[in-house]
Amino acid sequence: MAAPFGGHAVNLAAITAALTAGPDTHPDPGRRWIATVALGAGQLALGLGAGLAMALVLLSPPVLVTAVAGLALLSALGSSLAGAVTEPEGREAAVVTFVVTASGMTILSIGAAFWGLAAGGLTALLLHRRSPSEPPAEQPAPAVPADQRS
Repeated sequence: MAAPFGGHAVNLAAITAALTAGPDTHPDPGRRWIATVALGAGQLALGLGAGLAMALVLLSPPVLVTAVAGLALLSALGSSLAGAVTEPEGREAAVVTFVVTASGMTILSIGAAFWGLAAGGLTALLLHRRSPSEPPAEQPAPAVPADQRS
């Protein structure tokens, strides 16, 4: 019921307060109040600083805000791309999906996210399709250490 009035912030504060009041904070329950007071001071500082940060963002040119947001997302993009192309059997489909989605194309008023998934799925189907009579690809035998060879 409190969500329209900022109740989500109360829930987040309750979670962090529970973390600072728990036994992991300090073995002596009589000393745990220090962490809770420090948390409260930190949350007050962040709350007051949020207004200043918002004022600075509003005064900044929009291109600067966009550039900073893009820089902040570079590591997430890099790790996601690295994870997508790690497995060789799905690499082509992952790259096609990324490129088509990043193109921003719109066909029939349908956005690039759909077309990226469709193109990646089609690529995966075309590249990894086997006929029923074709035997599965053989896996290489595992390497045997030199001291265990007979």
